Amino acid sequence: MQRRDLFKSVTSKLQPTKVKAATLLRPPYNNDEALFELCLECVGSCATACDEQIIIIGVDKSPFLNLLESGCTFCDDCATACEPNVLTLEAKHNINAKITIDKGLCLSWNEVMCFSCKDPCLDDAIIFKSLFKPIIDADKCTACGFCISRCPSEAIKVEVL
Repeated sequence: MQRRDLFKSVTSKLQPTKVKAATLLRPPYNNDEALFELCLECVGSCATACDEQIIIIGVDKSPFLNLLESGCTFCDDCATACEPNVLTLEAKHNINAKITIDKGLCLSWNEVMCFSCKDPCLDDAIIFKSLFKPIIDADKCTACGFCISRCPSEAIKVEVL
């Protein structure tokens, strides 16, 4: 565990508003929002199957993604475990979100060398113009969320599409 991760884990418990402010996203295995009504009868097997532990079960018993601690590997385990077939492999798609970088908060945009977001990006969607000024290539970005938890200045934002 890196020192930054240790401090984030300790301080995250002191910031309950951070979790409330999390953007609620659906897992990337559903194309029909109405099907989530079937989750009322489920025990949350999709959340149990998620190795990254990013699937949370809402008050309405439907699954949402919490990308504040980790990201989605698109491993298909949640869809395979979904008993009411709300999540299916046939409906697999990128996460329905747009990831952006707040230039005012980003260390690199403020001339501090930081590659914290680029390193965990599995799709090489974060491109640096010279050593600074990272941008997100929307064509490559799957909105997996791994960059979000790694950003030390919380400059990476999620917008539900």
